[in-house]
Amino acid sequence: MSDPAPPLAGIRVLDLTRQFPGPLATMMLGDLGADVVKIEQPPGGDMMRHLPPLVEGVGAGFLALNRSKRSLAIDLKHPRGRALFLRLAGRADLVLEGFRPGVMERLGIGYQELRARRPDVILCSISGYGQDGPDRERAGHDIDYCARTGVLGATGDRGAPPTMPGVQVGDVAGGTWQAMAAVFAALYHRARTGRGQWLDVSMTDGVLTTTLLALQEPLAGGEMPPRGEAPLTGGLPGYGVFETADGRHLAVGALEPHFFDAMCEALGLPELKGHGMSLGEQARGVHTKLEEAFRGRTRDEWMQVFSRVDACVEPVREGREVFDDPQLTSRGMFFSMQHPQAGTIRQVATPLRLEGRRAPTLPPPALGAHTAEILSGLGLSPAEIDELAGEQIVQLASAD
Repeated sequence: MSDPAPPLAGIRVLDLTRQFPGPLATMMLGDLGADVVKIEQPPGGDMMRHLPPLVEGVGAGFLALNRSKRSLAIDLKHPRGRALFLRLAGRADLVLEGFRPGVMERLGIGYQELRARRPDVILCSISGYGQDGPDRERAGHDIDYCARTGVLGATGDRGAPPTMPGVQVGDVAGGTWQAMAAVFAALYHRARTGRGQWLDVSMTDGVLTTTLLALQEPLAGGEMPPRGEAPLTGGLPGYGVFETADGRHLAVGALEPHFFDAMCEALGLPELKGHGMSLGEQARGVHTKLEEAFRGRTRDEWMQVFSRVDACVEPVREGREVFDDPQLTSRGMFFSMQHPQAGTIRQVATPLRLEGRRAPTLPPPALGAHTAEILSGLGLSPAEIDELAGEQIVQLASAD
């Protein structure tokens, strides 16, 4: 029996996104078998190509987010460039864009223009605040979306100012994964009905869903606990981060009574059993005793203890340590591939496991690496492509 085709084989995607949330989504679509064409404005292309840290002159962030794509460098502000894009859109199943609301329309490539070329096209627009509302055109970044939705307000120690999350919660949880869910739903809907649609993905709307437990008190009509005092932000003694003797840290998630009691037994504090649901001053007293106990050994010494104890205690890994995590490595979440300029590059795998999934083979492309190939597929002759390049409407480069 032959191997099944990749899950998204035959799906053609035009990727107009930049920076983080959109490129991560389109990379995963490409990993799953979609033909993703990354549309870039010459001469610079995606700014992530140039942002440090650089690997042999290529932005490490770009290398992390743009495998499994082909690059078409084309000037969408030029009438001929726009016309070529719309010809491509007539063959595309899905267009993803990350501009501010209104930009696609001003470029002459909005949903109505796309639908005129292909009635069942799906357009996915990822923006900070969505396509409508008073702040639809307001500039923003991850920290702003987290601020507006209460994520920052809930993050930090008791009595201290809000603390920035160490990763981009709004971009990924609010943007990438919301877009992926919407795209899959829209593809299923089109398969059933034959109709495309315009998907309005607001990163602020999306990141709001991460706060549902943090907002449980006000949602129920009560008052929000002060920062650092909600059950999962410092209020419960057995849920938090504890320093060890070597200045490293352990993450403890001993919520359920049997986990909390097992942790106390392993720490040599049997007298604390049954106090895992303490709150207020009592919780702080229990927490202080746990802190003192955890400072008695190094992180790795404690992990030797807790490797034999089911208590939801894990090491806080930092930097390169993540690459050596035995669970992540056994799951194949890291792999390497060859890049023509940067050499061997380490990659994080797409976490979606579907039948037919293949190892990615297309490295992050040079700017315009596939321009000639893609335009040839539209029926343009080499002379026509050279003319467009000479007029700087497109940019050519050697294919990877």
